[in-house]
Amino acid sequence: MATPIYIIEEQRLRRNLTLIADVAAKADIEIILAFKAFALWKTFPIFREYIYATTASSLSEARLAYEEFGAPAHTFSPAYTDDEIDEIIRCSSHLTFNSLSQYERYHERAKGVSIGLRVNPEYSEVETLLYNPCAPGTRFGVTADKLPEQLPDDIEGFHCHCHCESGADVFQRTLVRIKEKFARWFPQLKWINFGGGHLMTRKDYDVELLISMMQDFRRRYPWLKVILEPGSAFAWQTGPLVSHVVDVVEDKGIRTAILDVSFTCHMPDCLEMPYFPEVRGAEHVDEQPSMAAYTYRLGGNSCLSGDFMASWRFPRELKVGDEVIFEDMIHYTTVKTNTFNGITHPAIGMLHSDGKLEILRTFGYEDYKNRMD
Repeated sequence: MATPIYIIEEQRLRRNLTLIADVAAKADIEIILAFKAFALWKTFPIFREYIYATTASSLSEARLAYEEFGAPAHTFSPAYTDDEIDEIIRCSSHLTFNSLSQYERYHERAKGVSIGLRVNPEYSEVETLLYNPCAPGTRFGVTADKLPEQLPDDIEGFHCHCHCESGADVFQRTLVRIKEKFARWFPQLKWINFGGGHLMTRKDYDVELLISMMQDFRRRYPWLKVILEPGSAFAWQTGPLVSHVVDVVEDKGIRTAILDVSFTCHMPDCLEMPYFPEVRGAEHVDEQPSMAAYTYRLGGNSCLSGDFMASWRFPRELKVGDEVIFEDMIHYTTVKTNTFNGITHPAIGMLHSDGKLEILRTFGYEDYKNRMD
């Protein structure tokens, strides 16, 4: 296509779903999809072949679960509001409160759903503070010293999120801390949700360790239903963002290929995390971009001065119209895009197992205009 496009590949998606469903079955746990990382609802018919529930963090996500996935959501929000709480409850099977004050304010209205409380084990190995939910001063969860010895009768579960694209070894160390802090309340609970960030579809992830850990946990606490809610693991390496070179400029010995996509608009995690994405057919190099042969800074097509990443060495000179393909751009990117500058939003497509590319959605002026209405 001449326009930029995210392409989700059905074969890779089903590979991930098969692995996740296998882990859930062997570990005797439930693994559900977190919309905060992936919410392309036209793929939900495929997901429903493998999983049975999703997790939401807002009214819109809860409605998406209820209306499009076809099952009520496991919902958590840092703070519910008076004008949304009743509709959220209608669309949810589980409702987790972030604080005791939120619980006191709304639990009487949450009849018919399973109520949980987010807890903070005060331990996380996530190094980037922007993504660390247990950093000092966090707004997430209740620490053990603030919990009453006897929980209110209607609190049925704990929710604990400490990871970000982490390995099973990290979970193993974190689980020790969770049990040290909160195991004395386990007999009062029916379920525990260990949150997201369990990147079990990554090649180097120790799947067998995860399964054995969860089997052991279930043996020790057989009355507790165990829930994991990864987002990235479902869509990990399921497709690229295809962009195109629209100009090549040079200043002070730095050559920049300007693309028809934007890092700040279409790949924001690259700037927030930050991390260097993989570019198909190119090599990321540590040195600053220079006029060295075929070495380019890649620049986004927005007015933000910092909308660029450096630098990649290509096998040949880049020219206007050439494709630049960013790998693994489905999870998080597709849910975090924005219309800053009114830059054309990439289309969304699905490459089916039979090799046919289906365009699921294109975007135009009306999409930008309606957000400003």
